[in-house]
Amino acid sequence: MRINRLELAGFGPFRGVQKLDFDAYRDDGIFLIEGKTGAGKSSILDAICFALYGAVPRYEGTQAHLRSDHCEPDEPTYVTLEFTTGEHRYSVTRSPEYDRPKKRGAGTTTSPASAELAILRDGGWEGVAARAVDVANELDAVVGLRKDQFLQVILLAQNRFQKFLQAGNDDRQAVLRSLFGTRRFEEYEQELKDRASALKTELDDCSAQFANDAARAVELVDPDDPPPVPEVVSIEWLDGLTAALEERLAEAATDAARADAEYAQADTALRTAQELRRRQTKRAEAERAFQQIGLQRSEVDAARGELGAAQRATAIWAYLERQRETDRTAASAADALERARRALENARPPHLDDAPLEELVLQLSDELGALGPALAEEATLPQLAQDVETRTQRVAALAGDLARAATSLHELPIVLQTIDDDLVAARVKAGGEPAAAAELARLEAAHAAAVDATAIAAKLREAQQFEVAAAALSAAAALQHAELLRRRWAGHAAELALQLVAGEACVVCGSHEHPAPARSDDDLVSEGDIEESQQTVEGARAEVDAARDAVRSISEALATKRALAGEQAPDELASLVAVAQSTLADCTEAVKRVAELEKRKTAETKKLEDAKTVHGRLQQDLDNAKTSCTEADIRCRETERRVQEARGEDESVAGRAARIRTLRDAAKAVLDSSSALAAAQDAARVADADLAEHLGEQGFESVAALLDAHLTRADQDVLATLIAAFDHAEAGVAATLADPDLADLPLELTPLDGLAERRAELSAARDIALRTQGSVASRVDQLKLVVAQLSNAQQSTAALRESYDQVRELAAVVQGNEPNAMRMRLETYVLAAELEEIVAAANVRLRSMTSGRFALEHDDSKQYRNARSGLGLAILDQHTGRARATHSLSGGETFLASLALALGLAEVVSNQAGGITLDTLFVDEGFGSLDEDTLGIAMSTLDSLRAGGRTIGLISHVNTMKEQIPAKVRIRVTDDGSSEVVQEAYAGV
Repeated sequence: MRINRLELAGFGPFRGVQKLDFDAYRDDGIFLIEGKTGAGKSSILDAICFALYGAVPRYEGTQAHLRSDHCEPDEPTYVTLEFTTGEHRYSVTRSPEYDRPKKRGAGTTTSPASAELAILRDGGWEGVAARAVDVANELDAVVGLRKDQFLQVILLAQNRFQKFLQAGNDDRQAVLRSLFGTRRFEEYEQELKDRASALKTELDDCSAQFANDAARAVELVDPDDPPPVPEVVSIEWLDGLTAALEERLAEAATDAARADAEYAQADTALRTAQELRRRQTKRAEAERAFQQIGLQRSEVDAARGELGAAQRATAIWAYLERQRETDRTAASAADALERARRALENARPPHLDDAPLEELVLQLSDELGALGPALAEEATLPQLAQDVETRTQRVAALAGDLARAATSLHELPIVLQTIDDDLVAARVKAGGEPAAAAELARLEAAHAAAVDATAIAAKLREAQQFEVAAAALSAAAALQHAELLRRRWAGHAAELALQLVAGEACVVCGSHEHPAPARSDDDLVSEGDIEESQQTVEGARAEVDAARDAVRSISEALATKRALAGEQAPDELASLVAVAQSTLADCTEAVKRVAELEKRKTAETKKLEDAKTVHGRLQQDLDNAKTSCTEADIRCRETERRVQEARGEDESVAGRAARIRTLRDAAKAVLDSSSALAAAQDAARVADADLAEHLGEQGFESVAALLDAHLTRADQDVLATLIAAFDHAEAGVAATLADPDLADLPLELTPLDGLAERRAELSAARDIALRTQGSVASRVDQLKLVVAQLSNAQQSTAALRESYDQVRELAAVVQGNEPNAMRMRLETYVLAAELEEIVAAANVRLRSMTSGRFALEHDDSKQYRNARSGLGLAILDQHTGRARATHSLSGGETFLASLALALGLAEVVSNQAGGITLDTLFVDEGFGSLDEDTLGIAMSTLDSLRAGGRTIGLISHVNTMKEQIPAKVRIRVTDDGSSEVVQEAYAGV
């Protein structure tokens, strides 16, 4: 890279336009920039750096004040630099932001910073970029050096390398990092550190979850007094927990079976006692009814006696009706018994043995009672399943929401970056609005002036024509007035002659004789004619003056308008106005775009924050929902298991209950039908016997004879009804007392005291035993699930711990911690290799400058108290054969070492940047502190750099250097305090 030419104005201490042609020193190879302290020598280097990078190294960390304080408000500030890289020559022009007077009105306005880049092609400059950001991007590719690298390899500033030579490890690392771009290694270190931290967090979470699961396991074994959890949880210990709880389940099952058997025995005893008590009560009631019937018998016999023989047939008829009724009842009861038996056979399962029906009814009733809890749980199964489904759907929905939230967290930063990019472009465009508005106003004024100038030019032509006509009329009036005067004076003698009277004296000559009076051939012109002509002449002259004033006024207006319009035609200006309007509209739209983008950026930023909050809440909700879903699923499966056990081979508990209920009802129906048939048959036999007896008593030989002798019952209904009712009641009581079930019963009522309470106690005990069994069974299932989770967790935790140990150790090594014995970080290790190259390149010149006495050494030993190391520098003194600290060098030795280090660093950096050729080099070091010999050595070294056509610029005010270097650039302070450049070897400036 070669610096060819520099032009600047209004920059730093320079007010006017200053030009520097560095190509003028190519033959000399070395030139001196000299001047008084504070004149602005270093400002030349500032201008070069500002042109290339838009920044000045001396103002780093402060507000740069680049515009010269000596400038008038309307004077410009800019820097133009021409340089050559490869085969191409470029020109970059930059202007900083500064205040300038407003074009309209009072006050100032801010002139924005600007930048332009052009390339020389075919003898002319061709634009490459015209925005600061585009110019910076193009220069990055063209120059190939970052600002820090450029300052190290081309602009060697004062004391910079002495500081680098004597800097500590961290300060030297900061400089080398900026030059070689090794921050990515620091990012690698941070990435490993973050990865180790994440793995540690994950490992701690797994350990905490493992401890929770282990605690949960011992709670499942014994909720009241859980066994202690050992420090090392083994599979054998977990299997022991499972075996202990399964043993407890077996005990609970035995207790439940025993409690169920005791309950069944108590229930049978109670039912048996209740049935015996029922038959005893039934027999007692029948005996009381029989006694009551006996009391009514005399009354009925009296009624029969009253009826007499007339009623014998009617009485017999009633027995006939009764006999018929009992036969029908017996037949109906037989049919009912047959149907009940068939129903019982259909309902009785094949495996059920032919037990007594009474025992079967009791057994089936007990089974129905035992199915009550299972029926209730079966009824809840759809709701439990629905609950599991609902919770599963919620887990899926939350997982989907979480995925969408994660997508938003990934997409929103990209959206924000896009908005920021658009915002930067829009702000740059919007920043041109004031200039565009001013340009539009100027062009509109010029266009209006051009249009007005066209109209005024037409008026001027008319005024000029009028002026010519008025001048012609004035000239004609003047000629006519002169002619009248001539005629007046020519005819004046004739006019006097007309006044002559013979014998009177002439008023002119006094003669009394008038021999030849004058005569005129024309009409005489009177004084009135002359006065009238004079007025005409004066009027014409006034019109000429007015026309001339009009022409002058219109000409001045035309000149004003043409000055505003310039040399451009109205049509051309109209086109420029349209372009300016479009430009202003674009800028105005950009202003709106900026507001919209800022508003959108705020909204998208709010969305990003909300998305982070929503993501965290959804993650928590998802975890809670998964836990809830698991618990609901366990409840549902436990209930299904109990219901499955309760329904047996039936499709459902309800179906089993219905089947048992049907079988029980069918058995009860057979029992009831058998009793009814026996009663009906007894009644039928009694009725047959009564009818036969009364037929004989009444003298009826047959039923046909009785039918023939039957009389109407209208008069005998009351007595017949009374007798029939009595006979019927008597037969019923007799049948009841004749029931075999009521025979041989104890006289005293069977006591029921304590049997119901005993059954209730045993029922409660059985329920407790069943619940205990179900609880232990549920805990066994849960324990097996927890044990499986713990077993899986042990395997995953072991793999995770191995990964964590590897990443943690790797992170410690790259951060310079144990087991890194050198205490050298990864980035420092990389930079140490670069520093070794720099030291090797620097020693080539340092050995030459010090006649082999001194050499720089790279020191990577551990520092005091194990401080960070790896980038140390030391000086090897061949006189002593020992290395010592760099700050122990003398002033001159320090300068030579610093210069050698600077040149070595420049060589390495240029190689790292792709082997860039450094054809121009500026050195702004402290030559004034050197003695004559050391200065000579430094000059000899710098003189050797001219090989290969390189040009070296030195900044100094040392007289010895002025004498040794004939090519100079002098920075002179003028009388007004500003500075100017005098290039003595370049007559063109």
